[in-house]
Amino acid sequence: MYRVSFQRQVALLFWPLLCLSVGLPFLVSFLFAGALSTYELVLLLLISALVLGFAGPALLLHLHYYLHNHNTELLFEPKQNVLEVYQDGQRIPFTRADINKVVYARCTSRRLFWSNYEYVQLHLQSGQILTITSLLLKLNPLADFLRNTHLESRQYLFCTVRS
Repeated sequence: MYRVSFQRQVALLFWPLLCLSVGLPFLVSFLFAGALSTYELVLLLLISALVLGFAGPALLLHLHYYLHNHNTELLFEPKQNVLEVYQDGQRIPFTRADINKVVYARCTSRRLFWSNYEYVQLHLQSGQILTITSLLLKLNPLADFLRNTHLESRQYLFCTVRS
């Protein structure tokens, strides 16, 4: 059973949190300095933009994914051909025949802090869309499991969940 776990969140947030932990003390030190010269002010702005530019998008995506999937659980066992989605403790009933299409959204660049944030959407015949984000599990095995359905791979610079 996959659910949003502390270990998975730390794995996704490791580099953004490391960037903040290295950059923020440096930035805070400028607050305790007296008057800043132009050179120091430019340096402060550049470091701030760099730290927030790398860590900010990943933190925002993480919050977006957490709010979207914190009540979702997934039972996924590919060897036994089992895929079940639970939302708020209730099983969402569907079979492979009920899936109209599957959208697998990934980041275009694999080197950015937020490139590990991706999601799979199951579009059911009933019109319901089930979204499974990378906060629950690594999605490559799930996409491989669903490859015989109508699987569409999409790439975005910033993978916010789209309906």
